Amino acid sequence: MNEKESKRHGKQKTRSRSSEKQFVCRHCGRTVSTEAPGTSHRNHCPWCLRSVHLDERAGDRSSSCNGIMEPIAVSVRRDGEWMLIHRCNECSVLKANRIAGDDNEVALLSLAVRPVAQPPFPLDGLYSGQDK
Repeated sequence: MNEKESKRHGKQKTRSRSSEKQFVCRHCGRTVSTEAPGTSHRNHCPWCLRSVHLDERAGDRSSSCNGIMEPIAVSVRRDGEWMLIHRCNECSVLKANRIAGDDNEVALLSLAVRPVAQPPFPLDGLYSGQDK
């Protein structure tokens, strides 16, 4: 192994040793493993579903915003996979992220039914159209 290869190999070892295996959620304070069933890159807390705005593109860690990404909705892909829709509390950017197998199911369902449970209009005056 030449010196250039050795340096490159050493940097890779250092990177993998220093890579984070967990993080502390900035919203709820729980310690979260970065390893999760169903996804290779957990980027949100499985309890409160919040994330941090770190990326401009997935995995690049190039965003200087660092705002908390609040879960505002779920979306379902054509293949049936659920995605979390996050909005940054600082810059309002929207991002879609895969859910993980250990995400809080009650929190996910609460997001899914929010448009029905809390519609943007009053329900008092609604009628079926057959009441006349």
